[in-house]
Amino acid sequence: MILTYLGHQAFKIQFGDLTIAIDPPSKDSSFKSSKFGADIVLQSVHHEDMNGGKDLAFGDRAPFVISGPGEYETKDIFIKGVAGTTGYDGEKRINTIYSFTVDGISMLFLGGQEGPIPAGVADIIDTVDLLFVPIGGKGVYDAKEAYKVAMNLEPKMVVPMHFKDIKDETLKAFLKEDGATLSPLDKLTIKRKDLENKEGEVVVLLPQA
Repeated sequence: MILTYLGHQAFKIQFGDLTIAIDPPSKDSSFKSSKFGADIVLQSVHHEDMNGGKDLAFGDRAPFVISGPGEYETKDIFIKGVAGTTGYDGEKRINTIYSFTVDGISMLFLGGQEGPIPAGVADIIDTVDLLFVPIGGKGVYDAKEAYKVAMNLEPKMVVPMHFKDIKDETLKAFLKEDGATLSPLDKLTIKRKDLENKEGEVVVLLPQA
């Protein structure tokens, strides 16, 4: 499985012929929109910065777009979404937290969450291999809040998001909470066996958009 960070809250996950996009910005966003075809799109917040799924059709590939809580199945991938909250862009909105598994790796995507993790999340996860957590503050978790939430969820790996670049002060603050050194990657290529004996390891991915 190959994981690419596209900036802000956007990711691309590739496994064989399957491509999953998470929170791609739309063409109306100030963030650079994505230009690739996706089979599945997960959108956590109804905002132009995260709801560009409809733009990821390519050729005869039309993405299956998921944009809210519920249980879904497509392309042999089971996805569960639980309603949380966000104050992104200064407005209270629903934020959908997603749980899904690809290539035996369980992932929990917190989207633009702020405040306590909803009780329903415990019902959709067993163990968390990869946790995606926002660290930018201003309506989503700040660095200190993000680190506390991440450690409570006990993931094997933590992927921070919602930062501009490696010079971003929020990223530095998050790494300081963990005591981790900055060793950024362009992409994360990972298999299930790579997660053995991992406990809360922070992986920083450079924005590729």
